[in-house]
Amino acid sequence: MGLSTSAEAPLPVGEVSRLIGGWIDRLGVVWVEGQITQISRRPGAGVVFLTLRDPSYDISVGVTCYRQTFDAVADVVAEGARVVVCAKPEWYAPRGQLSLRATELKPVGIGELLARLERLKRTLAGEGLFAAARKKPLPFLPRRVGLVCGRASAAERDVLENARRRWPAVRFEVRNVPVQGARAVAEVVRAVRELDGLPEVEVVIVARGGGSVEDLLPFSDEQLVRAVADCRTPVVSAIGHEPDSPLLDLVADLRASTPTDAAKKVVPDVGEELDRVRALRDRALRTVRGLLDREERGLAHALARPVMERPVRMVEERRAEVEALVARSRRVLGHLLDRADSELSHTRARVVALSPAATMERGYAVLQRVDGGVVRSAEEVAPGEELRARVAVGEFPVRVGADGDADPSGAGSWGPGSAGPVGPGSAGPGGVVPGP
Repeated sequence: MGLSTSAEAPLPVGEVSRLIGGWIDRLGVVWVEGQITQISRRPGAGVVFLTLRDPSYDISVGVTCYRQTFDAVADVVAEGARVVVCAKPEWYAPRGQLSLRATELKPVGIGELLARLERLKRTLAGEGLFAAARKKPLPFLPRRVGLVCGRASAAERDVLENARRRWPAVRFEVRNVPVQGARAVAEVVRAVRELDGLPEVEVVIVARGGGSVEDLLPFSDEQLVRAVADCRTPVVSAIGHEPDSPLLDLVADLRASTPTDAAKKVVPDVGEELDRVRALRDRALRTVRGLLDREERGLAHALARPVMERPVRMVEERRAEVEALVARSRRVLGHLLDRADSELSHTRARVVALSPAATMERGYAVLQRVDGGVVRSAEEVAPGEELRARVAVGEFPVRVGADGDADPSGAGSWGPGSAGPVGPGSAGPGGVVPGP
C-alpha cells in the first residue's frame, strides 16, 4: 500500500528502512542465477561473502553464506563462474543495504549452459539477426581498422603484426578490454559502440585467443550480440580457434577462424595486390597489342587488294558493264520498235485494203440520198429521185431515170429493178458504182 507523506509530514529514514525491510521479507526464498565476480573468505570467519553479478545488465548484489555451504562447492566455484543460488533476500536496515542469504549454491554445468545458448541462438535467429541479407560487405582497403581485444594479448599481436606485414600503411584504433570475467561483456559492448561511432573506422575486429566454453561465454551474451547487430560498421569476429563458435560469429558480418585469419581477410596483401595489378596490366597490354596487330594485318590485307592499288578499276569495270547494258537495251528496244513498225505497216495495209476509200480508188462510187442515207438496193430508189454519187475524189448529183435513159446532166439512168451499166458513172451493188 502507498504511504501518505508530504513535506510537512515526512517519514524518518529509520521508518522507511524498516518498511523496505518488511516488503523484502515478504518476498520469500528465491533461486537466483548470476556470475561470481568476487569471493571474500576471511580466516576464522564462519561466513563467506560473494558478489553475484548479471553481466547482461551490469547489476550486482551481495551474497552471504555459511562456510560449510560454500565449502561444498569450493572446488568447482571460482571468480567468473556462473552459479545458481537459493537465497532469502535480506535488508540491512542500519546501512540500507540489500543482500542475499544463501542456503545452497550450485554451479551451472556445461550442458545446461550449452542448452541455454542453443535456446538463445534459436530466439535470435528467429528475429533475423543471423540472416545473410543483413551482413555488410567489408571495404577493400580500410583506412582505419578498429580492434577490440585483451591488453597485451596474443590476439592483438597476431592481428597487428600480420596486418602491417601485409599492408604497412594500415592504421588501427585499438581498444583493450577484459575478454573474460565479470566485466567482459560490458567493456566489449562499450568498445564496439565507441569504435562504431568513429567515422574514420571502416571495419571493427573483435579478437580473442582460444579458451574453454566458460571463457568464451561473454561472446555469446545477448547484449553483445544485439550491440553488434546494431552496428553500422562491418564487424569481424575472430574469437578462439576453428572449433570455437560463439554467437558473435553468427551475428558478425564476417567470421574469421583465428585473429591471424582476421588480419588476412580485412587487410589485403600489398605484394599480392601488386602482382595482381602487374598481371592485369600485362594481360591488358597483350590484349591491346593483339588488337593492334590484328587491325594492322587487316589494314595491310585491305591495302594489298587490287581495288586499293588502282581505285578507278572498279569504276571502269562498272562503266563497261553499264555500257554493255545500255547497248543491249538499245538493241532490244530497236528490235521491239522494228517489230512494232512491221506489225503496224501490215495492219495499215490491211486497213487500207479493206477501207471504202480504197474501193473507191478502184472506180467505185457511193450513192446517197439527200438526207445522207446510202442506197443499198435498187428497190430503195424511185424514178426521178435525186441522188448524189461520191467517188474517190469529190462527188456529183445524179437522178434515177424512168426507162434507163440518161439524166439531163449527162449521167446514165436506169429504172428500178434494172441492172445498171458496168463502167464509170454506173452504180454497183450496194450503191457502189464500179470504175473501169
